[in-house]
Amino acid sequence: MNDGTHVTHHSAAYDSTVGIQAETVHNSNVYFVHPDASPQEKYRVGVRFLEDGIPSRARDMISDAIAHGHDNAEVRFHWVLAMLSARAYHDLSTEEVQRLHHASGLVRTYAEGEWKDALRVAFALLAMLGTADGEPARVLERLRALSPGRRDALLHHLDLVLTGGLKDSLWAENRERATAARFGNDRVKRVWAYFEPDPIGPRALPPRPSTAAAARAALPIRAGLFAAVTAFLWILALISDPAAAIVELLVALGAGLTAAHFGRLWWYREHRRKADGQEPPNPYAGDPAAMGDGFTNRVRHAFDHYFGNRVPHGLAPHDWLAHTAAIREGLVTEIALLYRESRIGVDRVNWLIRHLAEDARDRHNSGTLFDHPHRHRTPAVAKALCVLALAALGLTALSLLGTVASGGDGSRMLLALLAVVGAVWSGREAASSWLEAQGEEHRLAEETREYEERLAARQNAYQTWKSYLDTTRPSEQEMETWLTCDKTLFVDEALRHYQLGWRDLITHTLLVTPARPYKRGRVRGGPWRYSRYSFRLFLITQDGVREISTEIDFTDARRGNEQRSNYRFDALSSVQVTERADTGYDLELVLTNGPARNIRVKDADTHQLAPDESPREIAEINLNAAGFIHTFRLLEGIAADGKGWIERNNPNNLPPFHAAD
Repeated sequence: MNDGTHVTHHSAAYDSTVGIQAETVHNSNVYFVHPDASPQEKYRVGVRFLEDGIPSRARDMISDAIAHGHDNAEVRFHWVLAMLSARAYHDLSTEEVQRLHHASGLVRTYAEGEWKDALRVAFALLAMLGTADGEPARVLERLRALSPGRRDALLHHLDLVLTGGLKDSLWAENRERATAARFGNDRVKRVWAYFEPDPIGPRALPPRPSTAAAARAALPIRAGLFAAVTAFLWILALISDPAAAIVELLVALGAGLTAAHFGRLWWYREHRRKADGQEPPNPYAGDPAAMGDGFTNRVRHAFDHYFGNRVPHGLAPHDWLAHTAAIREGLVTEIALLYRESRIGVDRVNWLIRHLAEDARDRHNSGTLFDHPHRHRTPAVAKALCVLALAALGLTALSLLGTVASGGDGSRMLLALLAVVGAVWSGREAASSWLEAQGEEHRLAEETREYEERLAARQNAYQTWKSYLDTTRPSEQEMETWLTCDKTLFVDEALRHYQLGWRDLITHTLLVTPARPYKRGRVRGGPWRYSRYSFRLFLITQDGVREISTEIDFTDARRGNEQRSNYRFDALSSVQVTERADTGYDLELVLTNGPARNIRVKDADTHQLAPDESPREIAEINLNAAGFIHTFRLLEGIAADGKGWIERNNPNNLPPFHAAD
């Protein structure tokens, strides 16, 4: 290496920043442990933490299980993996080394089997430290004799512990496994689902409350008054001419029943037709800010997007958007009213917006998109029969007056006139109350049926989408496996580029940070995972530091924006970490003859925490998952002591680990 600092840039400058694109937290209980959980359950959750790349939590859970009496070769094997995972040997405290030494003495007490064999190999690998590479053949033979699951777990979790010739001997196999598993389990087709938010449940606007009770309460008085005055009028006619009065009564009853039957249908349909033709109610009429900004606008944009993509055959997108403008605005109002108070992102309701867009397209294709006005149109025959019946009632009332007048009594005629006026007024009021009560009952039944059909259709769409997401979404272990493969192959490419073997390295560290713009997601209690990562690898050799970084699209593992830097140990003047509650963690790397480089290790996430999650614990999980702890200690030590730190931590100079077994 040349003296001084040599930097080679192959793409964009460091620390370009674009805003966060999307984020979601899956409400999963995969890491949930009940306070009264048994040691066995705590151990199982600890193993899950370990497999999913969260060794710090795995150490706590498995140690707790052991402390409560759950201890055997299998448990202790995973405890050793958790103690060493994502850590170099010099990261261990004196107490932790003593605990490992104590555990090695317990191996002989466990029952014979594959777990005990794997545990012995783990301590044999530790014992190779500080032996100037020694002769790895015997240990390699024992390692390769293990089952693939045990062997792969040891190689993965002891990655920073294994060095030198031993790791050189295993690296080709490690690279081949990473190449084979990198795109396994349909990675390219499934990664997107991890960052898709959990959909919120289906909702629909319920029927409007019925006003039939008030109308029904007024009906007896109005109907009673109408019956009384019409009976009085008929009695007057009966006194004057009984035969004519009976005929007129029969005609009036027939005409009244006919008018009631067809009039009720006519009134209800006209009432619904006018209601359908009105603009949809605006739930934010008194709040212009709510209607013009935020959630409602995002819902409107989502409807425009999905309607623009779900276009009936033969129509241009702009024609379809113009054709459905009123429908979309009504749906925007409905969705805003149903979901605004939930304080959710529109992305959680996109499944419903997409379903409504597809439903509108399908109804247009079937010719039923605009069928509501026609559905409530009254047949002409019904209107004609109602008008004829009302005319017959009017003529019958005049005939009754004539019958009363035929009696020749002037006072009786005056009473009859008053009775007709009273009958018309009370009949109109009684009919109004009756029509409203009957219409409201009919409307409530019809809207309830429509509501149930609408909700059932949305429930089916929700279940279909949720089932598809649950089936497609990768597990935490799959996401961690793919990320590990990407890291392995990136490290391998860097080694081949610099023509280095593991025996040429003193140590190395890989910092994994988000690359903006990204989508990010996590399960409750787990680390953030990103759709785009930045890998920054530091290879520490006797000559200095080789740094190589790249950005990777996690869906298909495509890399870009590669940068390389080479510098002496004394060129690294300082390393600082800054924690900001509103932004996250930043690592500042300062070289003696260059500008400081700020590396965003993680973004803030306190607003995304569940009530039972600890901000400090989640931050620790994410920092460990990023490789930050090991990277910071390594760079801080180099910045403080230069080559002296390297000499003290050279694997060949480490104090040997003597297994007690």
